[in-house]
Amino acid sequence: MNSGRQTITLTGATGFLGSHLMVTLLNRGYRVNIPGRPGSHKSLRERIANLLNWFNVTHLADEIAVFETDFEKPRLGLNSEDYKRLCADSSPVIHCASDTSFAERNRERVFKANVHNLEAILELAQDSKASYFHFISTAYATGIVDASVHELPAAAAAFTNVYEESKAVAEKEISRYCRKYAIPCTIIRPSIVYGDSSTGRSLKFNALYYPIKAVQYIRDIYINDIRNNGGIKSRECGMFMDAEGYLNLPINLYLPHKGSINLIPVDYFTNAAMSVIENPFPGKIYHLTSETPSTMDTLLSYTGRFLRIKGMDISYLVPDKRMLRNPPEELFDHFIEPYRPYLSDRRSFERKNTDEVTGGILPPELSYEIFERCMAYAVSVEWGRLFKEF
Repeated sequence: MNSGRQTITLTGATGFLGSHLMVTLLNRGYRVNIPGRPGSHKSLRERIANLLNWFNVTHLADEIAVFETDFEKPRLGLNSEDYKRLCADSSPVIHCASDTSFAERNRERVFKANVHNLEAILELAQDSKASYFHFISTAYATGIVDASVHELPAAAAAFTNVYEESKAVAEKEISRYCRKYAIPCTIIRPSIVYGDSSTGRSLKFNALYYPIKAVQYIRDIYINDIRNNGGIKSRECGMFMDAEGYLNLPINLYLPHKGSINLIPVDYFTNAAMSVIENPFPGKIYHLTSETPSTMDTLLSYTGRFLRIKGMDISYLVPDKRMLRNPPEELFDHFIEPYRPYLSDRRSFERKNTDEVTGGILPPELSYEIFERCMAYAVSVEWGRLFKEF
């Protein structure tokens, strides 16, 4: 390695946000220590090599030190020599590793990953005399509120899901620990992050992608029925292909109220996060969010145009369980239920700290051109099925 480069320790480098931070750090001249776990079929080193290849930066592989770790064990499960090597300098620590499951049935697993495993990474920060601890949280750690959310510690008592709750608890634990041991820290709260706005590329296809993937799946079921089975099931639901080749797909999406979905591209996330990391102020919280959040009406329009479908609509009410739903509506409801609260969100996010450190640079508004670019890439890689394990 080039000893003239500053070193930063990064967890979560095999994840969506973490991998982009890793490559951004490398491209900006940093060395990167990567503590992490192996995959089910590949070592951590192999997973990182696959990512460097995907990002086309294999020439920077020598600027990475990989440490296969276990966050449940003392010293991250490393032997004395490797732990000492990881703690060799007072490099900043960026903690990006996270379990992003929303499901209540996974509560124990999510809290284990997002809260209980903090102890080992915080002890690493203390043992290495880290110059800073940067925590990648979420804007939704602020919990359920119908108002502007300030760049302050989370105080809400109710959350949309276990992921939000775990991040709020983690923020408190990190702030408490860093105060106790005088470790300067920042909390970085991105909203919902999608792919690169300029290239459309992405490693993960949840959040924004998941409802569109669900609609494509439903569309393909009924196009296949029309083409190969005489359209028997389709006619029962009022579906047909029009003269322009669009499928009439009568799905009514129920949302409790009008709101928006706060989206930022991953290229904005990395640039804004690096502004914080390179110009930090201890104790500050930063919202990496959009000032012009999209509405579901807009996204539904984009989806119809991209997938060549018509007939989807939105009703702003809480549906009665006795209301009849046609088969595609039932299937769509099943797919999007975990994401429904984010599709008509009333939260807005203060950005004073973020604007100060970034010079007021805002993420691009999600235009149809960006949407099409991102979705076309997702379809081209079969929503990630063509990827190797990262």
